[in-house]
Amino acid sequence: MAEAVVETNAKDVSSLEAPSKGNGEGRPKGKLDVLVQGAALFSDGYNIQIIGYMNSVLAKLYPAQMTTEVKTRLSNSILIGDVFGMIIFGLCIDRFGRRIGIILTTVFLVLGIILATAAHGATIEGMLWMMVIGRGVAGVGAGGEYTVCTSQAVECADSTPAMKKRRGMLVAVATNAAIISGFVASSIVSLIVLAAYGGEAHEGVWRICMGIGIVLPLFIFVFRMRLADSEQYKKHAIQHKVPYKLALKFYWKPLLGCCSAWFLYDFVVYPFNLLAPTLVAGIQGDTKSTLIQSIGWSALVNFFALPGAFIGALLMDRIGRRQTYALGWSIVCVFGFVIGGAMIQLNKIFPLFVVLYALFQTFLSVGPGDCNFLVSSESFPTPLRGHFLGFAAAVGKAGAAIGTTALSACLASYNGSVQGQQVVFLIGSAISVVGTLVVWFLIPNHPENLEDEDVRFRNYLELNGYDTSDMGLKTPVKTLS
Repeated sequence: MAEAVVETNAKDVSSLEAPSKGNGEGRPKGKLDVLVQGAALFSDGYNIQIIGYMNSVLAKLYPAQMTTEVKTRLSNSILIGDVFGMIIFGLCIDRFGRRIGIILTTVFLVLGIILATAAHGATIEGMLWMMVIGRGVAGVGAGGEYTVCTSQAVECADSTPAMKKRRGMLVAVATNAAIISGFVASSIVSLIVLAAYGGEAHEGVWRICMGIGIVLPLFIFVFRMRLADSEQYKKHAIQHKVPYKLALKFYWKPLLGCCSAWFLYDFVVYPFNLLAPTLVAGIQGDTKSTLIQSIGWSALVNFFALPGAFIGALLMDRIGRRQTYALGWSIVCVFGFVIGGAMIQLNKIFPLFVVLYALFQTFLSVGPGDCNFLVSSESFPTPLRGHFLGFAAAVGKAGAAIGTTALSACLASYNGSVQGQQVVFLIGSAISVVGTLVVWFLIPNHPENLEDEDVRFRNYLELNGYDTSDMGLKTPVKTLS
C-alpha cells in the first residue's frame, strides 16, 4: 500500500485535518480572538500619540533646535512609515497569510522604538534626526498592524452567527477604541513620568515614555502567533495571478469612497490630537500653563474620543455603517463651526472651550473613527481585503501627514493664537462637510456575511473569464491507495 499526496481546497479538507497544536488550528474562534487584535492597535495608538506630548518636553529641553519644522518632522515620521507599512503588509498578508504579517510588523515596530528611545548624536540636531528615523521604522510596523489586525478582527468576528450580529461593535472596539485607548494611555504615562521628575522637562522623560511603547507588542506576540488564518482566507485566497484590473473595475467606487473618507478624517483628527497641547496652551495663555497642566488638559480633551468610540460601536449594528459614518461627520461639522465662530468669546471661558473641543473629538470618533476600519474591510472580498484596506489606510495616513503640516503651519502663521485656532477649527469643519457627502454617496451598505461579498466577487471573476479554480489555499492531504 502506498501513500499518495493530493491537493485539495482548504475548505474541503477542514474536516479531515487534525488540529495543529500551537498555531490555533482546530480551535473555534471567539470574541477574545477579535479583541486581542485591539491590544496590538492599542500600542500603535500609544506610539503615534506619545510624540505629541514629548514635543512639548523636547521644546523645553532644546528650544533652539525644536523649531516648528522639527516638531512636524517628528510627528510625521511615524505617519510616513505607516503609509509604507500599510501598503507593503496589505499585499503581504493577502499573498502569504495573516500570520506572517504578525511577525514582520512586530519586528519593525520593536526595532523602531529601540532606535528612537536610544537616539544619540554628536549634536542635538543629529539626535533628533536619529529619533525621526527610528520613529519612521516603527511606523512601518505600526502601519502594517492596521492592516493585519483589522483583517484578522473582521474575519474572526464573522466566524459564528452570534458574532456576526455584533461584528460592527466587536471590530470597532478592537480597532478605533483600542487606538484611542492608546492615545489616552500615552497622556497618562506622560503625566506620571513627568510628575516623577517634579514636573520639569528632562531627557529621562522622553526616553522612558517612548521606551514603554515596546512592552505591549512583545507581551502579546506569543498569543497572537497562536491565531490561525481565517476560514475565509483559506477558502478564497488568491496567491498567484491577482486580477487587479478586474478588481479595480468592480470596486472603484467603494475604494474611492473609503480612501476619500479616511483621508479627510485623518487630515482633521491627527493634527487636532497632536496639536492639543498647543491649542490648550494657546487659549489658556502661555504664562498660565505649566507643562503638566498643558498635557493634562489635552489628555482630558483626547479622552472624550473614547466614549465616542463605544457610542459608535453600539450604533454600528443597529442603524448601519454608512448611517453612523454620516451622523458622526455631520455633528462634527456643527461643533467645529460653533467653536470656530465663537473662538474670541471662548477665549474668555476656558472650561467651555474644553467641553466643546471634547465633543468635537467625541463625534469624530463616533462616525469616521469607528467606521473607517470596518467599512474599508467589509466593502472588499477576502482575497483582496489586505490590498484595499491597506491602500485606504495609507491614503488616510497621507492625509494625517498633510493635515499636520498644513494646520501646524496655519496655526503658526498667525501672531494671535486665537485667530489661528479659529481658522484651524473652521478648516476642520469645512472638511467634515465634504466627508459627510463622500460617505453618503460613495460608501456601500455592508454585507450581512463576508462570504456574501466573496461569492459575489468570485461570480464576477468567472463571468469575466478568470479561472477561479486556483483560489484558496492548497493543503496536502494523505490518502491511502
